[in-house]
Amino acid sequence: MKVLVVGGSGFIGTALSEELAAREHDVTVLSRHPDEDGVPTGVETVSGDVTDYGSIETAFEGQDAVVNLVSLSPLFKPKGGDGVHFDVHLGGTENAVRAAEEAGVGRFLQMSALGADANGPTAYIKAKGQAEEVVKGSALDWVIFRPSVVFGEGGEFVSFTRMLAPPYVTPLPGGGKTRFQPIWVGDLAPMLADALEGDEHVGKTYEIGGPERLTLADVAREIHESEGRSVTVVPVPMALAGVGLGVAERVPGSPMGMDQYRSLTFDNTTDHNDVDAFGRTESDLKTLRAYLTGD
Repeated sequence: MKVLVVGGSGFIGTALSEELAAREHDVTVLSRHPDEDGVPTGVETVSGDVTDYGSIETAFEGQDAVVNLVSLSPLFKPKGGDGVHFDVHLGGTENAVRAAEEAGVGRFLQMSALGADANGPTAYIKAKGQAEEVVKGSALDWVIFRPSVVFGEGGEFVSFTRMLAPPYVTPLPGGGKTRFQPIWVGDLAPMLADALEGDEHVGKTYEIGGPERLTLADVAREIHESEGRSVTVVPVPMALAGVGLGVAERVPGSPMGMDQYRSLTFDNTTDHNDVDAFGRTESDLKTLRAYLTGD
């Protein structure tokens, strides 16, 4: 099968490309600035920007399946403001879907996000939800994945937590009670590949998480304790954190703003973990602690 991985030079895309190549599929990575030395052996690269339809349309020709992984981080405020989420996630998906339809692509896998909602509380969640509607309204055989936060080599979740929650005395909004369900990229990538290969996944939306539901404070403790440092969490009232990030919103170059504050007001966990659709149970999955300690 010929597979085009859009946004494939990133963290998840690299893991997925390796998985697909190992399964002997013909893989092409499309990104704005592809690095041939950074992709797995045997994987081809092509340059294109999903916000510019003319730069990507020919890459879809002759492909059997497309995976749309292009995404801005929800953890940081994007350059250009929150509206960029709609340019990339919504507009980029519209262009990818159009190119796939015109090229006669069979399977289209959309990487969304847990909690995606066209009317959601953050620009990231709204844009992801609206992008899902575009995919579902297409003529393609689509599959949608909604993962919780993904961790692994090259990912930003662990480094972001280190920045947000320093060791020893750690002030966290609301005491760090927001819950996450981190999943290891090495567990996620095979599920994505399975979804491309199995017809039973067409027309399905999967909510995917790891084996544990951890608070932000739990995550901070596990990260720092794995590195031999202690953590004492000092709760910061959410209202006060909102004021601080509201000020940061207006500071040029600030990495965080109100969207990041709002993202801490709701949990990032599954109601039902759909890993069972891929023959896995939560007990089969790698925990964050196991990853951090090398077990």
